[in-house]
Amino acid sequence: MSGMPSAVVTLTLPRVTRVTVTDDTLSVDLEDGRTISVPLGWYPRLAHGTPSERANFEIAGAGYGIHWPDLDEDVGAEGLLLGRKSTESPASFERWLQRRKQK
Repeated sequence: MSGMPSAVVTLTLPRVTRVTVTDDTLSVDLEDGRTISVPLGWYPRLAHGTPSERANFEIAGAGYGIHWPDLDEDVGAEGLLLGRKSTESPASFERWLQRRKQK
């Protein structure tokens, strides 16, 4: 490898432009024209949220993420592009469910 030029690759993520949540799907439109749709079950808090809670979101992080304040859920464009499901532990999710039932 000695003497070979090195290359630096910079990846730029597309920003989120639109979010649609149905009873079974999270769909995100990206600024580069792609739409990513994943099962809502990938994100248990969204799946357990009411339609009004799921509709109350903000595109956050300079356009690279989505935040649902009523559900305390965040989903990033990178995770969607890589096909990552929620990484919340079952114990954490169970605590969240219990707090919801107390409201």
